Amino acid sequence: MQFSTAFRPRLIDALRGYTKTRCLADVGAGVTVGIVALPLAMAFAIASGLKPEAGLWTAIIAGFLISALGGTNAQIGGPAGAFIVIVYGIVERYGVANLLISTACAGVILVLLGLFRLGTLVRFVPVSIVIGFTNGIAVLIALSQVKDWLGLSIDRMPGNFFSQVATVAQHIDTFNPYAFALGLACVALLFVWPRLFLKDSPVIRLLEGHKVRQFARVPAPVVALVVLSLLAWAFSFPVETIGSRFGGIPQGLPVFALPAFSWETVRLLVTPTLTIALLGAIESLLCARVADQLATDPHHKKHDPNQELMAQGAANMIVPFFGGMPATGTIARTVTNIRSGATSPVAGMVHAATLALIVLVGAPLALHIPLAVLAGILLFVAWNMGEWHEFARLKHFSNHYRLLMLSTFFLTVVFDLTVAVEVGLFMACALFVRRMSGLFRAERQPDVAPLPPTDLAAQAPSAAVHPVHPVATWRLHGALFFGAAAKVDPIIQAIETGPHGTDVVLDACELVALDTTGLDALEQILKAVAARGGRLSVVHLHEQPRSLIERSGFAHRLAAQGGASVDV
Repeated sequence: MQFSTAFRPRLIDALRGYTKTRCLADVGAGVTVGIVALPLAMAFAIASGLKPEAGLWTAIIAGFLISALGGTNAQIGGPAGAFIVIVYGIVERYGVANLLISTACAGVILVLLGLFRLGTLVRFVPVSIVIGFTNGIAVLIALSQVKDWLGLSIDRMPGNFFSQVATVAQHIDTFNPYAFALGLACVALLFVWPRLFLKDSPVIRLLEGHKVRQFARVPAPVVALVVLSLLAWAFSFPVETIGSRFGGIPQGLPVFALPAFSWETVRLLVTPTLTIALLGAIESLLCARVADQLATDPHHKKHDPNQELMAQGAANMIVPFFGGMPATGTIARTVTNIRSGATSPVAGMVHAATLALIVLVGAPLALHIPLAVLAGILLFVAWNMGEWHEFARLKHFSNHYRLLMLSTFFLTVVFDLTVAVEVGLFMACALFVRRMSGLFRAERQPDVAPLPPTDLAAQAPSAAVHPVHPVATWRLHGALFFGAAAKVDPIIQAIETGPHGTDVVLDACELVALDTTGLDALEQILKAVAARGGRLSVVHLHEQPRSLIERSGFAHRLAAQGGASVDV
């Protein structure tokens, strides 16, 4: 483990040779993403059991800090859909004040992960687990929005899956057709809007104008939010709005406040803190990898995972003091940023400034936004978030992959993300050990001429002169470790039942790894051979097994009884 004090935001390198052309491109991309972030930030906060301004100021403050301090060129940070289920559960169990403490502590953990250069460890999480919990979170997000989409009169939704289903079923008689129609229209508009302005779409062919395509630059969530809010306001639809539930959004700057802090409270929040930190690290670095794959700008450089974690940590340490929620990299807004022409972290900083200007100037207008419309936006986010095609592809993968993915998915839905990831990682380790142990084998080779004296044995001061013995050769394949040590038992049984005085040669040309348990298995073979009056030689060793054999003194014991351990 290495500790690094190097703190070098990508912004420093990006500003070298920065041109007016790049600046204009970044400003345009930042304004576009800022507009897109407006409905998403409010929707994520409301779905998490918080007030809409918590999501807005998280997007502004954390978004600015993540771009200014991060290790990527184009990543956009802020509240994310993946946190909805986690934050809602923490708020329900521990309260908003403890959520703020958990978020700040998670920020400290993220900074430490970056300082100790552990960003690459996130890649050790199997893709099957990532897909499983991502799809599970998408299902829970969609379920959490059923209440507002159907306009049900429910004071507060419970936190777990079965209770939510039961609560919705109990209150289905309060169904509001106006809210349902607005939510359905929102989802339909989000699906249709980008397709209306494709090159060969009926709209383009009908209007025959290139200027019509300029409308495609207006983000679909903004179109849905504005059009459907105006429609609900103009016709006075009886639906719940931000104003009716929350009383609106404060127009001024957020107030700095310290949450009540005690070490006793922190001890109770270990699990939610680790969950926020783990999910934030995974989401941000996955998002950064997606950005690297999509970026076509010649100035783009691959992300620095450790710098990115430090930036994510700094943002999460600061936003709780302004009433914010956990923040991480957001794939949808990052993709929008890249496709809008962003070339540097400046675009992310402009996105935060744009959103702040909208909130400070237009906050009163948010009073009329129907919650059903925000629910429709989140239903669309949940659909895009889930990798549903992976279920159809399961038939092409091994039973291990299927078990990991489906277990993580169902545990996320039925229990929570923490349980799902913990069980998933344990199962991944257990299945990996099983698979690796299955790859190890010891094969008896055809009998060869008696083993001649070896140079290593002749050089050993305590080596004795032995007569020529019959030789049994075994070839070792794979990794001899704790999960496969029992597979050398046939060698020991063959030695104990074979002719007295037989020399044994273990050909390790295909032995790729050896651990201390595997070394103990070799010790047992040595004892069995010595008990029968023979000699043991381990030949054709690769670097790692040879290093362990020499450091443990096993090579000396081989030489002492007339055997040898030699390189390839």
